[in-house]
Amino acid sequence: MTSPPATLPKAVSALIDQATEPEFAAWRRQIVRLGGCTNPIHLVGNATVVDASTGEALFSYGSDVYGGRLLTACGNRRATVCPTCARVYQADTYQLIRAGLIGGKNVVEKVGEHPRVFATLTAPGFGPVHTRRERDGRVRACRPRRSGNACPHGSPAGCHSRHADDDPRLGEPLCPRCYDYAGAALWQAHAGRLWHRFALELRREIGRRVGLSRSEFAETVRLSYAKVAEYQRRGLVHFHAVIRLDGPEGPHSTPPGWATTALLSDAVRRAVGKVRLTAPGREVIGARALQFGEQVDVCPISAFGVGERLTSAAVAGYIAKYATKGAESAGAVDGRIHGARDLVMLPVRAHVLRMIGTCWWLGGLPDFQPLGLRRWAHMLGYGGHFSTKSRRYSTTLTALRQARAEHRAEEQRTALGIGTRSTVAVGQWRYAGRGYSPEAALLAASVREGSGPHGT
Repeated sequence: MTSPPATLPKAVSALIDQATEPEFAAWRRQIVRLGGCTNPIHLVGNATVVDASTGEALFSYGSDVYGGRLLTACGNRRATVCPTCARVYQADTYQLIRAGLIGGKNVVEKVGEHPRVFATLTAPGFGPVHTRRERDGRVRACRPRRSGNACPHGSPAGCHSRHADDDPRLGEPLCPRCYDYAGAALWQAHAGRLWHRFALELRREIGRRVGLSRSEFAETVRLSYAKVAEYQRRGLVHFHAVIRLDGPEGPHSTPPGWATTALLSDAVRRAVGKVRLTAPGREVIGARALQFGEQVDVCPISAFGVGERLTSAAVAGYIAKYATKGAESAGAVDGRIHGARDLVMLPVRAHVLRMIGTCWWLGGLPDFQPLGLRRWAHMLGYGGHFSTKSRRYSTTLTALRQARAEHRAEEQRTALGIGTRSTVAVGQWRYAGRGYSPEAALLAASVREGSGPHGT
């Protein structure tokens, strides 16, 4: 074969050379099988598929067949890290949320008749920030104030700009010196605990309204939920949640007659206002009472949309969309920060850098070390899970992944002519690195381009 021209990039030359190798077809198949995963895991080892009833070895395979290493997808949920694996995670989250709204995936369809709402719990304000306001389809002034009004530090107290969607000032404080960065960092660190307190308070609130004690409530009705955290431009998280009332055994049991959507909606609004936490470090930075913001949105959910109700599909799609996003949507960074000197080189806007710097400063003080603020500085202080659900809301991500693995195994058995025989794989694999060689990365990029917005 004629050598490739010297002007070709090295990756292209290496790919052409790889195409001449005997194991090229197997090598290419495993990269295509990953669907364009950006950072695959390398495994070295071998396995044998054995008939579970007779012990007969049906076939064997090892990493040597694939050029020495078997590649498997990284499975990262964040779209900025691996768009391919994030699409799979998003699709699984959609199915999980949808099953808890209309049934399916081993959840009965009657769950669609249970009271359920879509609630948004916001962060409080820690100082005025630039924002985009709309009314009746028209963009309004950001924060109109009388001209000449100023904060104690001399900065304008208002903003008359009508910000565009891509205005870099969005989310930035009008006066950074007035903004309570310490309070914001502590709120982020306690956001998960605030949600936990809210779930407890919501149960108490519903029980009080119908005259049930805690034990009587648990024996009569079950509160189920699924939620996701969304970063705002100002760097603080919102919680979007599906909240549902079931019978005591979960989605398969009917809730009592008094459990209505109206009661659930009112109880959510009331419970949010009762949640309070006292932040540590009073002697260092002053007292901080942590709570949710005053803006609470609660909307009933129906299967197909009636009046002002949201559809089940719209809610599932909305939550699934944010399940693959992180602090990078607020302008932060993907990776952890390992030292103070790293702060100098971070490619972030001023407000985000102040949030990160505050987390790093507080995290180094004894009063705040249990919060792990330095560990989560790149997340602007939030160290909680991005998507969570109560135990009996619906199916699980593990069950969805297992079903997908079993489907692929069934396809493989059919291709190998094993049929319905019960099999088990026996072998050993060890971690051997991750990533692509230049030529493999080139092939993976072409797979990613050809897969389209919905993956392969």
